[in-house]
Amino acid sequence: MARLPGPLLCGALLGLVYLTGPAVEVHVPAEPLSTRVGKTAELPCSYSTSVTDSFALEWSFVQPGKPISASTPILYFTNGHLYPAGSKAKRASLLQNPPTGGVATLKLMDVHPSDTGTYLCQVMNPPDFYTNGLGLINLTVLVPPSNPLCSQTGQISVGGSAALRCSSSEGAPRPVYSWVHLGSSPTPSPGSMVQDEVSGQLILTNLSLASSGTYRCVATNQMGSASCELTVSVTDPSKGRVAGAVIGVLLSILFLSIAVFCLIRFQKERRKRPNEIYRGSDLREDATAPGISEQTSARADSSNELLEKPLSATPVKATKSNFPMVV
Repeated sequence: MARLPGPLLCGALLGLVYLTGPAVEVHVPAEPLSTRVGKTAELPCSYSTSVTDSFALEWSFVQPGKPISASTPILYFTNGHLYPAGSKAKRASLLQNPPTGGVATLKLMDVHPSDTGTYLCQVMNPPDFYTNGLGLINLTVLVPPSNPLCSQTGQISVGGSAALRCSSSEGAPRPVYSWVHLGSSPTPSPGSMVQDEVSGQLILTNLSLASSGTYRCVATNQMGSASCELTVSVTDPSKGRVAGAVIGVLLSILFLSIAVFCLIRFQKERRKRPNEIYRGSDLREDATAPGISEQTSARADSSNELLEKPLSATPVKATKSNFPMVV
């Protein structure tokens, strides 16, 4: 069996020792974590390496749907000091400080819905760069559903169709929705009600008067539930047309009755009215002829007074006439 030359064997052994020397190993939970809103979240992170003066730790955060390269820092530990950073700095701390004993767990107090995302625990210990010193933790902040908003669209009449919608602005995990028809009225047939638990939409088809009533939508997740209600009033167009025709007939009868009443009353008033109509050929005794002034009228009145004045008792002397009397 051939043997390796001494220099080659020593080089191989030194390389193997170098490759298998101190290494950084980061351990984080494989399953996603969840915490109720307003509580304190602990994100476990441990590592194994020989801590040196160049040891450094960094926690950062990535919003859902964004790449790791878009992460924002939460805190740093380097040169024996802790440096909080970013918008979460006041609420973030380390379970062990300094984190040089192999535990780098992060504590985040009073978690908000916006804290949902991916957290990165990265341990650096140069010159150890031969293993993965990065751990990823997915955190979901649990939020109960907010009060949903109910709305309706469509033609709410017999034979038509309508869409009822229900949506909560908050809720994690994403709530599921269910609709129920309340009241003692007959429940619409199952075939005329189709609902989507994810979108919160209820489709009502082939509407009838039995479809009228109150509908309740319930939004539910593992944190709780919330609901809203909506009243649906199905109208019958045919009844509306009949009612319109009846109202039209009644109004016509009312107007006709008023017209007949007014005509009869006018005839009665005309018969009772005295005959005081003067024609153009009639003359009134006390009327003043056109063109005669007020002074003329005054003189006429004076003459009338003289005529009406009685004769006085003064004797009248007879005057003898100078003219001869002819027999």
